[in-house]
Amino acid sequence: MKDLKNLVNNINEKWTDIYHSLHYIHQENISHQAVRLLQHIEKREALTVGDLADYIGVSHNTASEHIKRLIKKGLVSKKRSSEDERRVFVIMTPEGRGVLNKHTRLDEDKLENVLENLSDSEAETVAKAFHFLSREARKCSW
Repeated sequence: MKDLKNLVNNINEKWTDIYHSLHYIHQENISHQAVRLLQHIEKREALTVGDLADYIGVSHNTASEHIKRLIKKGLVSKKRSSEDERRVFVIMTPEGRGVLNKHTRLDEDKLENVLENLSDSEAETVAKAFHFLSREARKCSW
């Protein structure tokens, strides 16, 4: 593809339009860093504080403070490994999953409204495009 830079710019612009128009209204007071931690926990599961520190590029102590705040808000908990009790995993709570969904996903009612206004063929094209983007994006992560 010759004009890849233009395509990248176009996709980024369209994505920000989509997210800006269709995101949920945030009601929780939660930092961007906390959202990133919750996302990583959701996608990877069975993570330690050390794993999370590495992911966001901070010291173990700093990550531990972030996790303590998330525990206090009821968004995560800690669980000892049954195989090795020295290992402690950070686990997302159902409340954490709800907050994460509100901060990272599109409002389902708004999205349904948009999709209802598309033809079946257009809706299928959108679904396929997101499938391909998601598949390839997962290859780039972590």
